[in-house]
Amino acid sequence: MAWLIPAGLGFVASMFFGGGDDSNPNPTYAAIEARKMAEAERDRAIRHLDDTNKQVTQLVRLTQEMQNRALQAQQESISAAAAAQRKAQEQMKAMFDAERAADAARFAAETAARVATEEAKKKAEEAEVERQRTKAAMEEANRTAAAFKKDASRLQRAAEEERKRADEAIAGAEAARKAAENDIREATAAKDDAERHLKEGIQPVVTPTAQEIRAAQAKIQYQENLFHFAVAGRAGAGKSALVNGFRGMTNREAGAARTGVTETTMTLGRYPDPDERCLHVWYDLPGAGTIKIPDWQYFNAQGLYVFDCIVVLFDNRFTHTDIAILLNCRRFQIPTYIVRSKADQHIENIMKEMGYDEDDDEDRTQRDSMYATAREHFIDETRRNVKANLVDATLPDQMVYIVSSTCLRGVAKGGQPKKVIDEIHLMNDLYTEAQARRVRRKPAGESIGV
Repeated sequence: MAWLIPAGLGFVASMFFGGGDDSNPNPTYAAIEARKMAEAERDRAIRHLDDTNKQVTQLVRLTQEMQNRALQAQQESISAAAAAQRKAQEQMKAMFDAERAADAARFAAETAARVATEEAKKKAEEAEVERQRTKAAMEEANRTAAAFKKDASRLQRAAEEERKRADEAIAGAEAARKAAENDIREATAAKDDAERHLKEGIQPVVTPTAQEIRAAQAKIQYQENLFHFAVAGRAGAGKSALVNGFRGMTNREAGAARTGVTETTMTLGRYPDPDERCLHVWYDLPGAGTIKIPDWQYFNAQGLYVFDCIVVLFDNRFTHTDIAILLNCRRFQIPTYIVRSKADQHIENIMKEMGYDEDDDEDRTQRDSMYATAREHFIDETRRNVKANLVDATLPDQMVYIVSSTCLRGVAKGGQPKKVIDEIHLMNDLYTEAQARRVRRKPAGESIGV
């Protein structure tokens, strides 16, 4: 029996995915999370599609194998039936030959009846037995052929059922593929939205959970009887040197915060005031704007929402990183102090730009005049720049403290440095703020809010 195996069972289509634009270096927190989730969902959909394609391929292969086995069984049954038929024909021929032999023997027996009656009868009986045996063998061959035919039909029906199941599996796989493609489109759209938000400068509004607040307080070893000052800002702004200045210490003293040309503070540093009577703790935070700490994640990543006061320090330019810290501090009602560091270095640089040469000024008569001019220019330029940035960010104007860590160290130790600018005001305002906050301090965690 001949039967056909349906072809065209393979189908799996290739997938193409669009890449996102990672040109913005400052993605939002929620947007990054959304992007990760979107990429994870896309990867899951791709893996699911790959698994589905593998299952379809396996089903097609299994169906082909079953069809091949069914065809082979059918061919074997046909061959067996043909062999049985040939054997039956041979047996039929033998039976005919036996019958002819029996006839001949009967004729011979009749001719020699008087001398060989018993022998002829015996041969006739043997011939009959052979005929019966041949007939039985032929009937057995017919039954075997019928059984093979029945098995072939059963295998053919089983193959047909497998083909139907394979068709159903292919249809299901096609539906799963379409669903996976839809999931990928949705994930890609979500990723594109997240990247678009980052490009448009839409900042996330992230409020820490109670668990995150407790974790941040544990990280800085928060104590109710202490006042916690954080010095934050971009990498390289001089945060470690400023912390040392607040504590009246040089950068090389034992217990001082580590300083360097490059960003040396990679983890939060906790520094109690050397005077045990001062219930202050200074914190030197890792700088923002590094690969490990992107600008837009800085405030929440460093847990700034648990500090009592934050000094926003900048060196050359007042940037959007500083604005982001001020905006978040305003949300959490945390007092802030804007400080520009390295005043002595900046004034010296301005003097050089003005043409001052120390080698040509042997009696230093030029230096005092040019220092005063450069100092005034530096202070005026700094305050105008910060004020313009605050206006652009719709933040209220506030004092900008211009300091150098050297003068600050002298003030902290009770001295009166000659080149002091805002160091005394800064120390007085910080300690006044600490005293006022201590008086009205609420239980831990109650000050956290938007």
